[in-house]
Amino acid sequence: MKELIVQEIIGRKIYLIRGQKVMLSIELAALYGVEVKRLNEQVKRNIKRFPDDFMFQLSDTEYEILKSQFATSSWGGIRRANPYAFTEQGVAMLSTVLNSERAIQVNIAIMRAFVKLREILSTNKDLAHKLNELERKTDKHDAEIQKIFEAIRQLMAPPPEPPKRKIGFHPYSKS
Repeated sequence: MKELIVQEIIGRKIYLIRGQKVMLSIELAALYGVEVKRLNEQVKRNIKRFPDDFMFQLSDTEYEILKSQFATSSWGGIRRANPYAFTEQGVAMLSTVLNSERAIQVNIAIMRAFVKLREILSTNKDLAHKLNELERKTDKHDAEIQKIFEAIRQLMAPPPEPPKRKIGFHPYSKS
């Protein structure tokens, strides 16, 4: 059970940026129990291990979008540089430059989360394909069956983002 909770927490820290599933240096450092500055130092000392398909730095726009999208206050403060994004291979490579016992255990958990995410995506893709095949074989005029297909598709779709609540006090509000 504990492993599932850890995988779920890690899974929420995997983002899709530039068409790749990545984890940010900010969150990796927190998981590893090191300062972001120290993680970046280790990466820079071993930069040959991190080609562009393993790691890239977020643009100002990407960083601002992520901050606003997730309203993450822990990313705030003054930064000298935007965070780095590590692909699955980049995270695996981090295990060669961060050698503490905690880093090893965290890397194992992260790799398992990436594998689980890949399995979930594959399962949904297979299910969507089978659903399309079945729909093609049914009579298009059967409205009830079409409603069932639509209901299944809605269940397979990711949940919509809840509306963002405004935080703070407005001096002229009536609440």
